[in-house]
Amino acid sequence: MVVEWAAVAAASALFVAGATSPGPSLAIVIRNTIIGGRSRGMACAIGHGIGFGFYAVAAVFGLVVLMETLPNLFFTLQMLGVAFLLWMGVNLLRAKHEEVQEHESKRKGFMEGFMIAFLNPKIAVFMLFVLAAVLEPGMAEGTKWVIAALGAGIDATWYLIVAAILTSGTLLEKMKENQVRFHQFTGILLISLAIWVLIRQFV
Repeated sequence: MVVEWAAVAAASALFVAGATSPGPSLAIVIRNTIIGGRSRGMACAIGHGIGFGFYAVAAVFGLVVLMETLPNLFFTLQMLGVAFLLWMGVNLLRAKHEEVQEHESKRKGFMEGFMIAFLNPKIAVFMLFVLAAVLEPGMAEGTKWVIAALGAGIDATWYLIVAAILTSGTLLEKMKENQVRFHQFTGILLISLAIWVLIRQFV
């Protein structure tokens, strides 16, 4: 399998920069860690990595570019993302202190992580603009697959580290004491992102 390691290294650096930037994804992983402990936080991280990986595969094989040429499809995806962000943001603003049943915890954490990545309009935009600087016409299939796998792997690994750090000391207990405030902050963040997407679309 032919792999162009210079392109892989460049893509890796961009993925690390994107994953470690504060934003809604980080807030969702922290939220799930607060209400469900390490296991739920890590399940959320894995779900987010898979959702991010969907866009990584789409980007390197040209599907996201295809979505640009089909603006109605891309617009529909963005509006679904806006609706999800608004729904989740409003629910978090109304949230009270949560005690989660362990058997429900991991599954819900995974789904929240996946959906916040899969329906986050900013991730598609990130892929379009960032990977455009790395991908080249005629690039070997092996290189594309390695870049796509790294996108999912780096994303999931970063959030796994976040969940592990949060649960390695007394920080988690302190955050649990202020759980409702953190939920409200996350809700405002998600609603703000949804409004930002709408402004970019219609203004």
